[in-house]
Amino acid sequence: MVTGNIFHCRKHSWPPQEYVSRSTLHQLASVATELVAPEGWLELSQYLSDHGKFADMICLDFDSAAPPEHAWRRRLNSHANILKEFSVTFTEAIKMVRLGIRLWSYVREEASQGRKAPIDPFTRETCKPSASQGVPLGGMGSGSISRGFRGEFRHWQIIPGTCDVSPIMANQFSIFISREGGNKKYASVLAPGQHEGLGKSGDQGITSWGWNLNGQHSTYHALFPRAWTIYDGEPDPELKVSCRQISPFIPHNYRDSSLPTAVFVYTLVNTGKERAKVSLLFTWANSIGGISHLSGDHVNEPFIGEDGVSGVLLHHKQVTAKENPPVTFAIAACETQNVSVTVLPSFGLSEGSQITAKAMWDKMVQDGQFDRENFNAGPSIPSSPGDTLCAAVSASAWVEPHGKCTVAFALAWSSPKVRYTKYYGTSERAALNIVHDALTNYKQWEEEIEKWQSQILRDDRLPEWYKFTLFNELYFLVAGGTVWIDSSLPATSSTNNLHQSAAEESTNVNVTVAKRRGAASGYHVTDGYDATTRDGLGSVHPKTLKNPQVVTDDVGRFLYLEGVEYIMWCTYDVHFYASFALLELFPKIELSIQREFAKAVLSEDGRKVKFLMEGNWGIRKVRGAVPHDLGTHDPWHEMNAYNIHDTSQWKDLNPKFVLQVYRDFAATRDFSFGADVWPAVRAAMEYMEQFDRDHDGLIENDGFPDQTYDAWTVHGISAYCGCLWLAALQAAAAMAHQLGDRPFAEKCKSKFCKAKLAFEEKLWNGSYFNYDSGSSSNSKSIQADQLAGQWYMASSGLPSLFDDHKIRSCLQKIYDFNVMKVKGGKMGAVNGMHHNGKVDESCMQSREIWTGVTYAVAATMILSGMEEQAFTTAEGIFTAGWSEEGYGYWFQSPEGWTIDGHFRSLVYMRPLAIWGMQWALTMPKAILDAPTINFMDRLHVSSSSSSSSPYDGSRLSSHDMPMPMPGPGPGVRKIATKSRCFGNSVFHCSC
Repeated sequence: MVTGNIFHCRKHSWPPQEYVSRSTLHQLASVATELVAPEGWLELSQYLSDHGKFADMICLDFDSAAPPEHAWRRRLNSHANILKEFSVTFTEAIKMVRLGIRLWSYVREEASQGRKAPIDPFTRETCKPSASQGVPLGGMGSGSISRGFRGEFRHWQIIPGTCDVSPIMANQFSIFISREGGNKKYASVLAPGQHEGLGKSGDQGITSWGWNLNGQHSTYHALFPRAWTIYDGEPDPELKVSCRQISPFIPHNYRDSSLPTAVFVYTLVNTGKERAKVSLLFTWANSIGGISHLSGDHVNEPFIGEDGVSGVLLHHKQVTAKENPPVTFAIAACETQNVSVTVLPSFGLSEGSQITAKAMWDKMVQDGQFDRENFNAGPSIPSSPGDTLCAAVSASAWVEPHGKCTVAFALAWSSPKVRYTKYYGTSERAALNIVHDALTNYKQWEEEIEKWQSQILRDDRLPEWYKFTLFNELYFLVAGGTVWIDSSLPATSSTNNLHQSAAEESTNVNVTVAKRRGAASGYHVTDGYDATTRDGLGSVHPKTLKNPQVVTDDVGRFLYLEGVEYIMWCTYDVHFYASFALLELFPKIELSIQREFAKAVLSEDGRKVKFLMEGNWGIRKVRGAVPHDLGTHDPWHEMNAYNIHDTSQWKDLNPKFVLQVYRDFAATRDFSFGADVWPAVRAAMEYMEQFDRDHDGLIENDGFPDQTYDAWTVHGISAYCGCLWLAALQAAAAMAHQLGDRPFAEKCKSKFCKAKLAFEEKLWNGSYFNYDSGSSSNSKSIQADQLAGQWYMASSGLPSLFDDHKIRSCLQKIYDFNVMKVKGGKMGAVNGMHHNGKVDESCMQSREIWTGVTYAVAATMILSGMEEQAFTTAEGIFTAGWSEEGYGYWFQSPEGWTIDGHFRSLVYMRPLAIWGMQWALTMPKAILDAPTINFMDRLHVSSSSSSSSPYDGSRLSSHDMPMPMPGPGPGVRKIATKSRCFGNSVFHCSC
């Protein structure tokens, strides 16, 4: 629990007077004299001058235009430095030569079949990554577009699994201002003119536009899923402009959070003495990123919708990827009594265009609007290959002296067969309805977002950097690559074609025993719900595929990538860290993912796969083993796209499945979910018994990197996997008891007591657990992640694995060495550290600082009563990754960085683990209120008989089941109960 006021430090705050100019404050003081009664104006004027808050600048926060007090901020003229990527050492390179050769061959083989390898370190983007990212656009699972803090639209992920990082510079907002009397005119793109993505395309193209914004007095404020850009007297010194960007990311709102749309609300404040005609312009190229706008055959079409919503539809035909459906964009503005909307349905960027970009700009400079007749133009002529087809929407309004006005724009896109089509259908014109609803519903969205965020933002006990970083790390659930389809849609033959007809699937249940065949005779695929026979390595013949979402409140099927560089869906060893965000905000999606993996545990895929590290062959998926991922090109059907190692031999995946399932079960008290996944939990635990080779109850690692640290070799018993296994035994026993499988609960209890003694005897050195029980040079290293299993125990309301003094000793050692000995704690927790204070450089990953692991360590510290160390540890990630003096990884948090700040794998899943910290601070009521049951005293089944007593679902009677507890709810959690071993808790153990 956060106690006292130890986190009142505001070192990362940015007082509003630092981003509101002094001239503005003086102007506001004079405005106040005219707006307020004489007896009150002096007091208000003095307040404005003293505090300079933007909320006051726009007349006491008009229409939420003011940025929040707690937000990540940058000036628009800030330099977006090029990011530095990690490199391997000479020794590491020598060790990986054979892997590199095999990987190179595999990447080329996949490319020859028109497929992209899930891991491809050889292909580099033409646009180098830079510190330019901002809050992305759109909801979850329907594609995304990121928007840099300087205003550029970039990182296009409209097609699942693909990402074009380069900005489309024709996509801009611009402003045109003319003062009454005609002696003052201003015209500028609302983005700084100096930009690496702005090429020289000729005088008729976008270089002819007015790139006049300096950005010195303009600031960007980010609090996901919203962002504010404040133009303080740019380009007109007497006009203050606020642009508020809103995307429908709303916890527990599964409908609106799936919508591919964003709203841009402009608030205009005239601090001058003359009326001002202000025209805002939204331009958009018919493109899905990269050079797709040059492919030709694209069409634009104006529209006038209901409720004053008018704009242009841009129909994009994917001629370069014929298996993909077309994409339609909608750009629109909302016409009101004071706001007039006009459009230019099409213009081009070259001299040969019928209407050039220069002509469009000149028209706006002269008239501030387009001709109303353009709404009658109808669909445009399809574009020719090599030409760029663009559209523009203008919204104009008069702003009175000392007056204010609001103008709202929206962007939406529609690519059929994703989940939102459940509400909007599959018509190409669905984008029109989405953009309409966005413009009419965004105020309600904001109310829900503010209600969600306010409880955390107003908590004075929390450090400021944590408040906004907590929300901003959620960017990944939009920009990290997500797919969300309706359950009525089947799993697909390609992530590029997520829209097979439901008629292709039938339903049947057939649990089978896997039959392994050689490559010459084809292969057999089985799973826990169905059987699918595939002949040879060619076509797939669906036989019976049952959807795992057999629940009344269906939220569909959800996928998210490990990262934009590691293209694998729902990578499970990483989801272990990230899943706290989904469980907290979208618990039904989290349970959906766990159901998918439960189904996968009971499946087998006998197709032969070559594993690239050693060059050996194995089968794609072994029954009982939790898959590393749900696939890349054929998710759900072709799992384990990862082929560096044989992950059926990994030691962390199965325990992580058991731990996540129990945590989710405990938090939601969903006994239907628990009963559905229990067979998979048992199978996952029983599968791991083969790795206890000396029968001490503990699993052993096999002398290769057989866990999430897939370059860090482990020998014998390891702190990481061993701790996860102990935790899994405890979680499985607790879940078995609650579901009525008493024999299995007794078996896990007996094994735990034995394994715990062996673990402490072989790894505890008096102050922490050694990295492993081997004799290598790093066997005694201090691993930052050594208490991952304990983290989950405390997060799930289960007893601690070890004595309290051992837990705190480990965490203090990690804090003193892994955190504070690396640049004074300003970088996060390095994965490995020798006890002499030197970084463990035995491999690439041991010397890295992993963002998500650092957050997980901080969460474990909070759960152990070490709040101050926890926030200092996590603040290192903020300082290195998000602060202005850091390395520039905002809204693209990498897997990790080296101690000199060089990144590996941008836009990565694991940093969502910061929500594990929030989980620790505000544990769900269902876990806090769960009764402590000493149920082992009631078990009289011996461990020998339990092994031959299979679980029977008929045992789940009302007599055996405890009454369901209340669902999750907010509330500050209490620090985990300090107990020696099990005490009077779930277990009764003599150890």
